[in-house]
Amino acid sequence: MDIQQRMISFVIKSNWYLFVIVTLLGFINTPFKFALGILCGALLVTINFHFLRHTLYRSFKAENVLSAEPRSILNVVLVKYYIRFAISGIVIFALINRNIVEPIGLLLGLSVVVVSIMVATALELTRLIFKEAV
Repeated sequence: MDIQQRMISFVIKSNWYLFVIVTLLGFINTPFKFALGILCGALLVTINFHFLRHTLYRSFKAENVLSAEPRSILNVVLVKYYIRFAISGIVIFALINRNIVEPIGLLLGLSVVVVSIMVATALELTRLIFKEAV
């Protein structure tokens, strides 16, 4: 498996693992509204990541790329991205405005994908450095 596919599969798996671990730790160790913020943020960002991945895979399939103009593929991807971005913004605004969740907990939950991407990058860099050292 090449490096890109290995990183993508690692990020997908680690998103869900981090989602479960951080949410459980949040409900065990923090007040309910804070833990609910972690849950909502992590769920929102993980679902967004999976929809983005699905959109990119479908848009850049060989038959789609060969049959359509590159400009139209880019427009479709960007339109879907901005629709998801707007919906996420509305959901985050509603959660904070109605005082359903703690903003810091929500921010912590929203960082799940970023943490998994950073861990995947660090592991691949370590793998490459030690591979060259041998």
